[in-house]
Amino acid sequence: MVRTVLRGLWAEPRPAHAPVRVWRDWALVAVLVSGSVLELVLREDRAWAPLVLAVSVLVALTLLWRRAHPLAAAAVAFGTMFAWDVAKIFVIDATNLLTIAGLLMLPYALFRWGSGREAAAGLGIILAWLPVTHVADPTANARVGVPGLEQVGTVVGGYAFFLFSAALGASIRFHAHARTRDIEQAKLRQRNELARELHDAVGHHVSAIVIQAQAGRALAASNPDRALGTLETIEETASRTLKEMRTMVGLLRDGAGPDFVPQPGLADIQQLARSVGGWPRVDVQVAGDFAALSPGLGVTLYRIAQESVTNAVHHARDATRVTVQVADEDEQVRLTVRDDGAANGTGHTPAGYGLVGMAERASLLGGTLQAGPDPDGGWTVNAVLPKGVVTT
Repeated sequence: MVRTVLRGLWAEPRPAHAPVRVWRDWALVAVLVSGSVLELVLREDRAWAPLVLAVSVLVALTLLWRRAHPLAAAAVAFGTMFAWDVAKIFVIDATNLLTIAGLLMLPYALFRWGSGREAAAGLGIILAWLPVTHVADPTANARVGVPGLEQVGTVVGGYAFFLFSAALGASIRFHAHARTRDIEQAKLRQRNELARELHDAVGHHVSAIVIQAQAGRALAASNPDRALGTLETIEETASRTLKEMRTMVGLLRDGAGPDFVPQPGLADIQQLARSVGGWPRVDVQVAGDFAALSPGLGVTLYRIAQESVTNAVHHARDATRVTVQVADEDEQVRLTVRDDGAANGTGHTPAGYGLVGMAERASLLGGTLQAGPDPDGGWTVNAVLPKGVVTT
């Protein structure tokens, strides 16, 4: 488990779209450099002043690349400090400038904007430098006679500052990643919802248009009047389809919430009995008290019934009748759609997303859906949805 987590952290890529360098970065460097110069001017001890100032300026300049190249910035800054502190131990008698505290921004940048490998390598450089700088610190060397507990506290405090900076960067990175993931999941849910609406609503109407057109062509020669009536039905169905398409496009363009978009409900299931307009016959039976049914549950029942009827009309071989039954079962609602097609149901299963979409709709409301061939022939879709579901 731990090895898997560490492997995942090691393989973590850089976050996408890291911020570019802006005027605030230059202002930060200008403040640090100006502070270094001012501190050096006001300080009484100016030993090795040019070299001390050069180190401070170099560390400040690395902050300009802390987001675009976090490991390189940390390697240059802490590598310079490592060499400087080693020189202080053996050769140079000088004191660091307070503006060197800009180093604390680099661990944050490593874990906020670096990859897993970069963060690990940079942290290794920092941890290797910390004991060296503690030995090189003249104030630490001067406290030889101080009890060891205070020296331990100084070392622990130094580590804590830099580790806290790294932890802060990792925390903000995690929250930013979680927010991005939530946004992507919301977009995915919207795409899936749109795909279901297109498939269930528009697909249903287009299938009806195809069937009616086939019937009209068969009647054109023998019964022109009925063929003309079929054309009128096709026109009405096409107009309804176009209206639903415009509603969906308007929702996408205007960003309107789903509550403001007209949606079908349980009462519209009755229209399925006459919306097919051809063979097989569709009978609808609704039994129970559904006055308090939530709108979301009504939409789901209608869409599942609509898709089931479309599949039966389009795929049920030799079917003469499709029965749609909605029954009130106290705490739940049962929807059953059954056709009397051929006993061999191997050719009935539609090759598409209809069954997937119906199962998704039922699952989103905490219900179940089963679909398959009957032993005596035909195909049955059985959905059970809880009444007390809370929809948003």
